[in-house]
Amino acid sequence: MPAKTNMRTKVLWLARMEYRLHSWRERRARARGQRPTVMPFPGYGGVDWVRVLGRALIVPPVKPLGTGEYATVRGWRSFVAVPVGFAQVSVTIAGVTHEVVADRGGVIDTVLPAQLEPGWQTLTMSVEGSEPVETRVFIVGPDIRFGVVSDVDDTVMVTALPRPLLAAWNSFVVDEHARQPVPGMAVLLERIARDTPGSPVIYLSTGAWNIAPTLTRFLQRHLFPPGAMLLTDWGPTHDRWFRSGRDHKLTNLRRLAREFPQIKWLLVGDDGQHDEAIYTAFTTEHPASVAGVAIRRLSPAEAVLAGGRTVVDDHSAADVPWVTESDGAGLLERLEKVGVVEA
Repeated sequence: MPAKTNMRTKVLWLARMEYRLHSWRERRARARGQRPTVMPFPGYGGVDWVRVLGRALIVPPVKPLGTGEYATVRGWRSFVAVPVGFAQVSVTIAGVTHEVVADRGGVIDTVLPAQLEPGWQTLTMSVEGSEPVETRVFIVGPDIRFGVVSDVDDTVMVTALPRPLLAAWNSFVVDEHARQPVPGMAVLLERIARDTPGSPVIYLSTGAWNIAPTLTRFLQRHLFPPGAMLLTDWGPTHDRWFRSGRDHKLTNLRRLAREFPQIKWLLVGDDGQHDEAIYTAFTTEHPASVAGVAIRRLSPAEAVLAGGRTVVDDHSAADVPWVTESDGAGLLERLEKVGVVEA
């Protein structure tokens, strides 16, 4: 027990050091005349509440081309922005302004009351009197009974994330225009979104909030359906050296089950990380909240880059349909055969 307590003390000290580093960088940026802004992320909600997501940052200026695109958008640019811890943020929804406080990493993740119509709606966010920034939230109608939760890395975007060095290369070096979509996944998700109008699409990833703008542009560029994004924040917590991606995913799946008890979710992932185990645990806990599970099977080469693949258990006797294939087209065909998607 004393050793465990000592480890927690060390981790807590590291978390404090991280915050002090961010505070020092923030003071330097302000001394250069730079001011905070809000980086909004797409959220979701019900007809009388909304989950607002964003981050308060001081972002180094980057000049766009005349087309509106950036000449080159390397992953490292997303990580040099300075988070503004405990920033006071104003959120205006349907003419009503709410004051909220970001966490120590500048992340805004809060639920606010609101009376909004189903579908995509707009709200604004600002920090320290800055120009309001618009963001969108998807409001789920009370009659909706189906939704999609999709992983990102190696499910919609080829990243080979589990291999640390390659993950660093993809995150910090690779031009975002060089990132490749997984074949057929955009067609699969767009087809489901089109056939089930009003159903929410949630992109649930262990990626850092820093990559949210890059991910948004990637999804738009490759014609994936728009959806809310649930990412995480890197770095130490009060009792861990690094945040647990598994806990992040399970916590948000359980939250979605509580927030939308009437919805059955199609869970989409891959066999290169822990999606199969996470989805198995959630399905066991909340079988009434799962319409089906679709696991994208990595190719042999991708499995090598990913450091191997997880062993997918036999779910043939499960009450919830499980399908697996190597691409989106194959998954769509199998989901049609088991009745999760209409043929």
